[in-house]
Amino acid sequence: MILHELIDYPTLRVIWWVLLGVILIGFAAMDGFDLGTAILLPFVARKDIERRIVINTVGPVWEGNQVWLILGGGAIFASWPQLYAVSFSGFYLAMFAILFALILRPVGFKYRSKLEHAGWRSAWDWALFIGGFLPALIFGVAVGNTLQGVPFRIDGDLRIFYDGTFFGLLNPFALLCGLVSVTMLTMHGAAWLALKTDGEVRARAVGYGRLAAVVTVALFALGGVALWLFVDGYVITGAIDPAGPSNPLLKTAERSAQAWFVNYGAHPWTLIAPAIGLLGPLALRSLIGSRREILTLVTGMVSLFGIIATVGVSMFPFILPSTVQPGASLTVWDSSSSHQTLFIMLCISLFFLPIIIAYTSWVYSILRGKVGRDEVEGGGHAY
Repeated sequence: MILHELIDYPTLRVIWWVLLGVILIGFAAMDGFDLGTAILLPFVARKDIERRIVINTVGPVWEGNQVWLILGGGAIFASWPQLYAVSFSGFYLAMFAILFALILRPVGFKYRSKLEHAGWRSAWDWALFIGGFLPALIFGVAVGNTLQGVPFRIDGDLRIFYDGTFFGLLNPFALLCGLVSVTMLTMHGAAWLALKTDGEVRARAVGYGRLAAVVTVALFALGGVALWLFVDGYVITGAIDPAGPSNPLLKTAERSAQAWFVNYGAHPWTLIAPAIGLLGPLALRSLIGSRREILTLVTGMVSLFGIIATVGVSMFPFILPSTVQPGASLTVWDSSSSHQTLFIMLCISLFFLPIIIAYTSWVYSILRGKVGRDEVEGGGHAY
């Protein structure tokens, strides 16, 4: 038996669909509080020393958290090449805006304290805000467009053509999803600040965290209603072979109202995901003022899991639908890499993911504890 045949092709495809979700949730959970902290920076910290405290809560860890973003890009490239081709070409300007914001963040960290001038530091504080707000918004906008479908087509030679524009991505439903992303990461950032700070900064973070939790639930519920009323889903109308070749043109598909809710009726256990997405932020709201700070942060991560997993289970087996050529929509069954490639990538992932998780856990255990005024003023932190 050839080694990669130990796991059949359809199972490997589902495993990689799950792993892609795990990586996206991992990125949101680990880098999400960095982005949320940056969004909250101008509001929870009013004095320069308070802003330095906030910055130094993420200063030692934000670079390591970027591993999840790189891991996600690499996983899509290796395991879902057609998804990579469509998203990184069609969303090129959006990706560029995200990269600009992510580059702005380390520059802000490094240059903010180079001068003691108040105007200089205030400008970099707002730059850090943009570096947190813009990626959070655009990631959500991308999810909103994925749910609606993207205007791409595939010809007989499997060449992919994108017919959309950057401003076409900024439609009302996608912007609503972008706001859900911003508020849930703000909530997550507030939970992080409640864990890592004390005094007035923590009190303000708790207040904003409670507000963000309520707004997240409201917007998430509103998004579900809008999805039901105004956004068509997609269904496969012809036979599709889960073990077949990665050629999206071998199937037929069409748009259908409320199609993204079919999986919940067929598999009621999938309702767990939206239930967590709704109840998780409410649980965080009740916890964030207490001293159960680690539990609060974990609750925020669970909330992110619920919201992101809701998108995945709603769309399965679709990964990226096409609005102009529904039959060319990318699904779990016809847009992956080869059987052998998926198996090799799985072996690599099973080796490196535990290392990443173990190293990250060790770093956070070493850096545990709160960031206080005395440490920052005494030169114990870099920023």
